Order: sequence, then C-alpha cells, then structure tokens
Amino acid sequence: MIERTNPTTLSASVDYGYSQLTAISATSKIVFVSGQLGDFADGQKAEGFEKQVGRSFENLRLALEAVGSGPEKVVKVTILVVGHTEDRLAIVSEHRRRFFGDARPASTLIPVQRLAGDWMEFEIDAVAVV
Repeated sequence: MIERTNPTTLSASVDYGYSQLTAISATSKIVFVSGQLGDFADGQKAEGFEKQVGRSFENLRLALEAVGSGPEKVVKVTILVVGHTEDRLAIVSEHRRRFFGDARPASTLIPVQRLAGDWMEFEIDAVAVV
C-alpha cells in the first residue's frame, strides 16, 4: 500500500529520518493533518524548542490515532522551524527518526521567521493514509 524509495541518484536522507519518495495506491483514503504545535488540549504550552518538537510529534500521533492511522501510514510531512540552525536540525532529525522508525515519509523542512503565535517555534503537518 505504501512504497518508500531512496534512489542512490539522490542525496541520502535516511540519517535525517525521511525518504526521498513515498507512493500510495490510488484506492487509499488520504488524511490531511493540520499543523501540530507544542501545546496541550488544556491550553498549556511546551516551553523551549526541544519540548515543543516532542509535544508536536505527540500531537501528530494523537491526530493520526483519531482517524485510525499512525506514524507508519504517514506519506508526507512539512516542518516549519523558527530560527532554524544546525542544532535545531539535529533535534528535529532525532525526533523524526524516533517517531517514524523505518517508515520514513517524504519530508520538507522550511525555516520561517515566525509562526502564528509568538510562543511557537515548531510546527509539523502531515498527509497520511488509512
């Protein structure tokens, strides 16, 4: 149902926790998950970049579970990082590897100046199948 490909003709992406290409069959139900942040259902907010990244991935997991999906069924993510640096890339890559394991989706990381709220430093959205 999901095919992940990393051609040797493209840069190695596995160490960063994503695949260069992800294909799904046309008969799958596709789910689009809105950007997930480092906040909690009760309104509390995770403090600091690494905690926001961890909570954002947990919120992504919760969103996927709500529709009967999971990390292994994600085919594409887009990640937005405020104040992007190599140190922040390492944190994102570690969380992405841990969250997806061998089921690495296609991924785009976009450095941004600001997200919707002043406290926000990280956001991740996803496309998944059920």
